[in-house]
Amino acid sequence: MVIVFDIGGTNTRIAYSKDGKTLSEPVIYPTPEHFDAGVSQFVATVKKLSGGEKIMTIAGGIPGPMDAEKTMLLKAPNLKNWNNKPLKNILEKELGAPVFLENDTAMWGIGEALHGAGKDFEIVVYMTVSTGVGGTRIVNGAIDTSAQGFEPGHQIINPDGPECGCGGKGHLEAYISGTALQNKFGKPPKEIKDPAIWDEEAKYLAIGLLNTSVFWSPHCIVLGGSMMKDIPIAKVASYMQSMNHILSALPELKLAQLKDTGGLIGSLSIAWYNSRHGSVDRRTSFQAS
Repeated sequence: MVIVFDIGGTNTRIAYSKDGKTLSEPVIYPTPEHFDAGVSQFVATVKKLSGGEKIMTIAGGIPGPMDAEKTMLLKAPNLKNWNNKPLKNILEKELGAPVFLENDTAMWGIGEALHGAGKDFEIVVYMTVSTGVGGTRIVNGAIDTSAQGFEPGHQIINPDGPECGCGGKGHLEAYISGTALQNKFGKPPKEIKDPAIWDEEAKYLAIGLLNTSVFWSPHCIVLGGSMMKDIPIAKVASYMQSMNHILSALPELKLAQLKDTGGLIGSLSIAWYNSRHGSVDRRTSFQAS
């Protein structure tokens, strides 16, 4: 048995697999704001799911930049009380199994690149627009290498713009995330019905995606997250086209296909590989495992 999870800034999802192909129905609960409460609920949920059966490995995504060894969050803007806490070590001690942590968006990216909207493309960028904004680059079925992970949501759109949750100003996340709209309009984004507001969101997202395309040169950009239910993707594509003056062709824009299980499906690829091979090299293509 392997355990997979997706700890987001809003909700946590946990499931198990016994064959590396199918997942149990995930347990979903609001992510606790405080680290100790979050770990306690996570451990209790995993123990209940496993029913005493031996856990071979545990893998999942967490929402923000991590230390080089991938043992803890360092600067998660939406789970600040979790920062600099030894998540990996505590979970391994409490659950008696090796734990593999990765940025949550990277796990979603693996899922979409291997089994979802990006499966027919060599270089895939996955961007999530939700409570926060994150992204990753998948090349030939593997998370691309990096020195400190990928944070396209914190690219600077306007140095004098609104404050981001990380403390910076004018970041893409400060314009298009659910948190940003909640702060600006005083109500949940799902209650915002003015088309002009969503048109403006599409424009800012287009700026961010065009910047990302110039640097990462993907064949396809897959867009996921709750905000993409309202940001019109056709408008995003149109704005990108009108702003582009350097690329001979823009990447194809596609909406994520895996819905709420994308992070779990990506985590399953890594967890199952780890259970069979003993360790994970992030450059490994999980397609071949």
